[in-house]
Amino acid sequence: MKFLIYILLLLSAQVCFSQRISSDSLDKLRSAKDSVMYQKLKIKLSKTKIGKEVYGALFRDVYNSNSQKKVISEIEINPFEKYEGKIIGKILIKKLEIFGPTVNDTTRKGNKFEHFASKTFHYNTREKVIRQSFLLFNEGDKLNPQILKDNERLLRANPIIHDARIYVLERKDVTWMVDILVITQDVWSINFEASGSSAKNFVLGFEDRNFQGRGHSFQNKLTWRADDPYQRFGWRSIYTVPYIGRSFISGQIKLINERDLAQYSVQVYRPFLTVETRNAGSVEVGYSRIREYKKLFINGIDSALTYPVSYFYSDAWYGRAFHLDANQRNKQLILALRRTSYEYRKRPEVGLDTNKIYWNRTTWLGSLGFSSRNYQRDFLIYGFGRTEDVPVGNLMSLTFGTESTEFGNRGYAGFQFAKGKYLPQNKAYFYILANAGAYLKQKVVQQGVLGVQGFFFSRLMQIGLSQTRQFLNVGLTYGINRDALDYLNISGRDGIVGVNSEALRGDKRLTLGYESVFFSRKSFVGFRVASFVFANWGLVSLKDYPLLTSPLYQGYGFGLRMRNENLAINTFQIRLGFYPNIPNLSSPIRFAFDASQPLKLRDFDISAPTIIPFR
Repeated sequence: MKFLIYILLLLSAQVCFSQRISSDSLDKLRSAKDSVMYQKLKIKLSKTKIGKEVYGALFRDVYNSNSQKKVISEIEINPFEKYEGKIIGKILIKKLEIFGPTVNDTTRKGNKFEHFASKTFHYNTREKVIRQSFLLFNEGDKLNPQILKDNERLLRANPIIHDARIYVLERKDVTWMVDILVITQDVWSINFEASGSSAKNFVLGFEDRNFQGRGHSFQNKLTWRADDPYQRFGWRSIYTVPYIGRSFISGQIKLINERDLAQYSVQVYRPFLTVETRNAGSVEVGYSRIREYKKLFINGIDSALTYPVSYFYSDAWYGRAFHLDANQRNKQLILALRRTSYEYRKRPEVGLDTNKIYWNRTTWLGSLGFSSRNYQRDFLIYGFGRTEDVPVGNLMSLTFGTESTEFGNRGYAGFQFAKGKYLPQNKAYFYILANAGAYLKQKVVQQGVLGVQGFFFSRLMQIGLSQTRQFLNVGLTYGINRDALDYLNISGRDGIVGVNSEALRGDKRLTLGYESVFFSRKSFVGFRVASFVFANWGLVSLKDYPLLTSPLYQGYGFGLRMRNENLAINTFQIRLGFYPNIPNLSSPIRFAFDASQPLKLRDFDISAPTIIPFR
């Protein structure tokens, strides 16, 4: 039992004061902590064979601080530039076990448990798949530094890969030729889901994100609710092929038949993956059935509505990118055309001025956009130690189109601007998005929207034994001539985190959110733990009611997040919140344990011409 006591003491130890220190001092401090804090524990546990295995299974650095710190410090440069124009000789693929080694330290060995799990229960991505579908270059090509940098980022962005590195290997005998080493480390791809209260109410699910090492994703889920008056049995099956050959075209078949959602669709698509991608597009056809839950404000009284919506739809678009400057290939001019069609089978009553979102319609849109994008390496933003590629750049686009509906034709116009950058003084990151869009019929604006969003995160700072970032986001959305069933909500990620209330709705809103995240350095059973505190404020009001006179809704709280970056499962989160004035809550204090996917930073690629969403 002694080693359990040491483990608990080690997990609970933390310094309460904060200080700013240099990178060199930080590295020395970490080394000292490793030698002092862990040497004693290693000595105690190493006296027995079982103790050694327990230590190896429970404790290890999630990121290699020294080597990764060096990699992250070089985010401003492209390491491949000095090899530009040289011929690529051999392409070598090194696949790491999912537990144990890292892309920064490939010599690290996992313990017996980790090695057994990696070899027995996981199919590593096949080398043939990596060569034929994941690489943008071939043997014999001239080395393009931008292509290699983009390829490394795309590997990390793939949901089946935890981390990746590309290295150029110089040849001593032939100076004009180099070899390429590609190192990849998969995530644990097999996930199970099981929940329920009894044999009459349960959910069973299975997902393999890397089916037999081919990179394909296969998701299945069964739902049984014996007492549900609408639908007792539900199921879903989704199969995704990430890239078809070297075309970088993806395909997906989606079959869903659940209580509140049924969808049957087929889609093939190719986004603007990199700044070198010239052609992109998508084709999708399908059928959807949704059970909508809405509230309608009539004569000062809220009325709850539940109604089915079903429709057939088709969506196709094509875009072409042009480089404005041969020496600055990250700057692109993009032209795109899109056609969408919706034909409803079930819907609420519609009219000339009623429920326009449920009109049968065919829309043609064209867009002209400018995009400038690059990426900088960073870590401990939304990830728990893996390398994260932060988009830096800007975009601006104009969209025009026409829509044919059962109540006549109308035009559409939209504008979008976004910019993101690291601030030069302290390496904090700032992002802003502004957009506006509206339909126009007989000089009258319909379903208009104005929006501004801002996002900020601080540099990574040291506080005691933890590292911390501060996150701040603000958003303003204003609807113009929206229908009664087409409204905003400030619950959840849209504003007040941790609540879901239809009372928090309107056609305009203003939200402000703050979060402080503390990343611990060590992991327990491979799971990194981060604690956080949050505060959210929001204003929302219905049509004809001023926004600034509405109540200031509030939410405050703290919690823990746990994630193993080598696994494909969601992040687990424990949260305790206090909500002093949210309507219809049984208690102002709410406790929650849930799972959520890590957020992603918005990119600056321009894709399909889009109606500015009202959300």
